Amino acid sequence: MKLRNWQSECINSAISKYKSKKHFLALATPGAGKTVMASVLAKILYDRGEIDLVLCFSPSSIVAHDFSGALSEQFEAHFDGNIGAMGNSYTYQALSTLNSTVWRLFDKYRVFVIFDEIHHCAGSSVKDANAWGKPIITTIKERAAFTIAVTGTAWRTDALPIALADYCNESGKIQCDYAYGLKEAIRDNVCRIPQVIALDNDQITVVENGETNYFTSFLDLLSQSIIPYSKIVTNPSVIEQLLNHSNTKLNEIRCFNKSAGGLIVASSIPHAWKIELILKQTLGESAIVVTSDEDNANELITSFRHSQDKWIISVGMISEGTNIPRLQVCCYLSNVKTEMNYRQVSGRILRITDAPNQQAFLFMPAEPKLVEYAYRVAQDVPDGLAKVKLAQLDEEIIAEVDKANQGEQIISDGDPIDTFPDEPIINIGDAKTDNDEIKDPINEIKEGKIAITTDKIIGIDGQFNHKELEIDGFEHLVISKQSMAQLNQYSAEVF
Repeated sequence: MKLRNWQSECINSAISKYKSKKHFLALATPGAGKTVMASVLAKILYDRGEIDLVLCFSPSSIVAHDFSGALSEQFEAHFDGNIGAMGNSYTYQALSTLNSTVWRLFDKYRVFVIFDEIHHCAGSSVKDANAWGKPIITTIKERAAFTIAVTGTAWRTDALPIALADYCNESGKIQCDYAYGLKEAIRDNVCRIPQVIALDNDQITVVENGETNYFTSFLDLLSQSIIPYSKIVTNPSVIEQLLNHSNTKLNEIRCFNKSAGGLIVASSIPHAWKIELILKQTLGESAIVVTSDEDNANELITSFRHSQDKWIISVGMISEGTNIPRLQVCCYLSNVKTEMNYRQVSGRILRITDAPNQQAFLFMPAEPKLVEYAYRVAQDVPDGLAKVKLAQLDEEIIAEVDKANQGEQIISDGDPIDTFPDEPIINIGDAKTDNDEIKDPINEIKEGKIAITTDKIIGIDGQFNHKELEIDGFEHLVISKQSMAQLNQYSAEVF
């Protein structure tokens, strides 16, 4: 197997460090090929007679399965923990349930341990360790022959130290033994150039207790703390607009690359099925929905990976490490607003393939934090190549806030939910079956029985004119005149 230059450099750097230390941390941008790199390193160490077995830990079962396959290919042996296996591949969740027979392997054999997306595991000691970091610190750290920890985002949102990582005493920044950023990956033709389209609106109307308020952008609306961001991404009109833009772009790409696919990231399981229904009703497009509710979720993801289906909808199961190279468009409707999640999701559309078209587009609402993250990612891209565009939705959103109706129940797929302590509820009309009764909301949405009403919605409406502007080195920004003041103010605060 011919390795990419960065993979060879990283492997050589690890082998060199293992002469004096047993732990190695590699930072590589999402989509760069960390799975192959770590698997080849394991085989080299085995061929050199320095290890006997390989164990791998990763954040999800689909990623664990991918690592098992990559290791099996390198070793020409199975990695399932059975007799004759060269090791096994687990999720981090399994760390707390592994029995003593697994831990005894460290006493009898020289075990090489791979930690994928190590930022999930926190702790410099038992005192500040999380549930996944603790067994790494107490059981694996000293007993493993060697370890390699890989990540695409070398920090944690809660600012806790990452397990097995070293930090500079003065700056407190993490010390990576090898780093390979997005700029280098694009230069080497390893990753695609991300192009971000943030959709905004300058005619937003919110009705609260009979009082009508008008807003000229999502920034303006969210700054008033009247409506949480979760109400924007679950609004049918917003969903429809984002899907329409995303689907149009995917259709353009599929004219050159018939296998190109799109990922829609939802906020919750009911939200995912609501998106699927809107996609079907308004655009006539079908989609595969993959959530933790599906017993065969991994099989669905694998099937989609090798198919020519257009769309797959998920909440958190296709966020990091999941390898579907044919994804080229992402519609971000998640209410998770952390930079780590944003970067990991955007990484799903960055893997280079041999297809004739290698464009990558991410569509999202123009939420201030997400726009800030988009600009940061753009700064990692070689000069003149990054595109961050702001475009206007072409429908008015009218919101009616009913403070008497509170306590919405959300079925989550493991992601944090963006809510307010006393969250006002937007009345968007009751979704009912023909019998005016909903026994199972998710099943009713799956069966297409719920009518998507648009008579009472967050008010994003009207006709908009666009013009393109060059701002701060980015090639184009598309924004209405009404939102220009907010953008200037926001840019000043961010930069």
